[in-house]
Amino acid sequence: MTTTTRRQVLATTGLAGLAGALPAPAFAARAVAGKPDLFVGTGGHGHTFPGPSMPFGMVQLGPDTDNKRWDACSGYHRTDTSIMGFSHTHLSGTGIGDMLDVLVVPTTGPLQLQPGPLDNPDAGYRQRFSEEHAEPGYYRVKLESGVLAELTVTERTGQHRYRFPAGPGHILIDFAHMILDVWDKGTLVDEASLALSPDGLLTGSRRVHRWAKGRRIHFAMRMSRQPDRVQFFGDSDAPAAAGATGVTGNKLKVAFFFDEAGGAPIEIKTGISAVDVDGAKAALAAEAPGWRFDATRKAAARAWTKELDCVKVSGGTEAQRTIMASALYHSFVSPTLFTDRDGRYVGLDRQVHSVPAGEKAYSAYSLWDTYRALHPLLTIVRPEVATLLTRDLIRQTAQSPYGPPIWPLQGVETGTMTGWHAVSVLAEAKAKGIEADYAAAWPMIRRRAFDRTLKDADSTLGRGFYYDLGYVPADKIWESVSRTQEYAYDDWAMAVLADAVGAGDDAAALRQRSRNYRNVIDPSIGFARPRFADGKWWTPYDPIQLGHNPEKYRDYTEANGWQATFLNQHDIYGMIDLFGGDDNYVRKLDAFFTAPSTLPRNAPPDITGLVGQYAHGNEPDQHAAYLYAYAGAPWKTQAMVRRLCVEMYKADPDGVIGNDDCGQMSAWFVLSALGFYPVDPVSAIYVFGSPLFDTAEVEVGKGRRLRVRAIGNAPNAPYVQSVRWNGRPWTKNWISHADLIRGGELEFTMGTAPSRFGMAVADRPPSFGRGAGQGPSA
Repeated sequence: MTTTTRRQVLATTGLAGLAGALPAPAFAARAVAGKPDLFVGTGGHGHTFPGPSMPFGMVQLGPDTDNKRWDACSGYHRTDTSIMGFSHTHLSGTGIGDMLDVLVVPTTGPLQLQPGPLDNPDAGYRQRFSEEHAEPGYYRVKLESGVLAELTVTERTGQHRYRFPAGPGHILIDFAHMILDVWDKGTLVDEASLALSPDGLLTGSRRVHRWAKGRRIHFAMRMSRQPDRVQFFGDSDAPAAAGATGVTGNKLKVAFFFDEAGGAPIEIKTGISAVDVDGAKAALAAEAPGWRFDATRKAAARAWTKELDCVKVSGGTEAQRTIMASALYHSFVSPTLFTDRDGRYVGLDRQVHSVPAGEKAYSAYSLWDTYRALHPLLTIVRPEVATLLTRDLIRQTAQSPYGPPIWPLQGVETGTMTGWHAVSVLAEAKAKGIEADYAAAWPMIRRRAFDRTLKDADSTLGRGFYYDLGYVPADKIWESVSRTQEYAYDDWAMAVLADAVGAGDDAAALRQRSRNYRNVIDPSIGFARPRFADGKWWTPYDPIQLGHNPEKYRDYTEANGWQATFLNQHDIYGMIDLFGGDDNYVRKLDAFFTAPSTLPRNAPPDITGLVGQYAHGNEPDQHAAYLYAYAGAPWKTQAMVRRLCVEMYKADPDGVIGNDDCGQMSAWFVLSALGFYPVDPVSAIYVFGSPLFDTAEVEVGKGRRLRVRAIGNAPNAPYVQSVRWNGRPWTKNWISHADLIRGGELEFTMGTAPSRFGMAVADRPPSFGRGAGQGPSA
């Protein structure tokens, strides 16, 4: 270890200024579940939404303030000043938009059929708003028309309650409403229909060609009061014939008019389904049989209380406890339920399937993001959910023409990002003992691993080059460097699954091939570097740039050369060997975190939260702070993790430094604040960092609890001095999942100066099936 002073260490990590700025933690406080702030992440680039949903629920109801710009991917942004209406489906934290199905617009005055622009609410049906309030399972807002809007949900139904002022009013159902983008071309909605039955049930279906191209949504809706008249509108807002009880076309709407909208509230309940209208009707009948808004709200609140009780903390600041609860909440929003009441769902083959009794199908798997921390978190705090997701991904793997899912949304494989990281989730589940029929998924996994004829999505381009050259060439395929590295990690995961089904030869081949990541690391300069088909490297190389031809190509996926250099997660000691040993690797990491925080003009907005060239606001290197632990400098991990927990998250709308990505950013915080993180989820181990709270009590399944204590914790004391596990000294700088989920007490003693804890070669985390100091793999 190089001798250094505490002042030098704090200066290089940014903790020097923080030490005097934060209050000392409370002592001996009782660990409690925090209260989430649902507006955290709704500003900045967080892309979350504040509307109500059930944990992992199908209906995600909420206000829509915009449907056009990138920061409105969720349909909502905290800085907007008007609300278009309330739709029943949203995406939480994504960098691409879709959904916003079945918009409900309660208002007064003349009927307007277009929302109007964001900067001129008076030009359409938009309404300014005030008195906005959100809590798990409930949302309320006062609209400028005088309407008080309240929302709550069950798993498959959205329930609205509107209190109108005295006088006439109307409710518009805009079934043409959706996320829009400047790049959209052609027909975005087709095969749409609306129909009103004699008993007042409104039903509708449509097909949407936005991100998940060809997805279908069906709904069934009832209102608690009979309207005085109804008007349907077809394409181009053409009114249907007087007395019409339905309309077909592409972009449809219907308005319900009330001569006296005041008095008793008008309640609306809506069931949805991706299968058919019957599925939506069944949801409505079973989950919303009467007009019980308040009872539904209380049931939703109880469900969320039960979920959020799984992690309780004490210590830290009040804001940090709010951040923790909010992060936990956002970790339980996605993936979203995708089975109807009878177990039917739409598979990735676009066919209708049924799950076995007790199983569920899910949608909105942001796997490029969530395999890193969200799925590992669920294996700890919600193992029963992790089991359902594992079995669902096995079914989807078997059904998809692409094999292991990439980014499935509403029964459509979007093929978004690079790699096919469902295999990481499955391999992690297998390594952690989750019972499932992995053999059922293996044929399609093996095809993805070896068969050149298997259909490619954008995510999987260049596999032939990868097989033949050992890397994806930059002059042939875009994002070539990241593809090579991501494919190598998936090889590592697939090797675990091959072993699980007895395919030993395949496992050996995949394990060897998983070292292909080295073929885009140029050891002569110590960077991930674009390489061409003839074997030559891109020159002159600039690690700040996104690619060798910035006007045409990106050679990295939402990253540059600096960030891609540390993308490898599964063979850390192999990386250390490439860099020439521990000291060189530590120096390279230091340079990474202290380099000038400059980006090229063509950098995507996803690269945010810079510390040097490390970008916490995006996923490729979110494990990088933990890499010091493998090179004998765990105290640098501890200082940097504490800094990231403090600097990158706030208890306000701009409180998530980048897209939350279906809970990944939030799950990083939850795990890191607890004091450990899965650098390589497939290895089923966690590397120690720096616990943020004095105590944390964590449910780990089967009635067992894990208690994490940080003795001597303080804002200027991020350094682990020693660890005890269930009362006994623990020298390893990591812990296995198998140990952790047995429950017990993990006790950290913290200090203001680095210690030698975890530095010994024997105590460093294992990687690529070997411990530290064992030399290169064959």
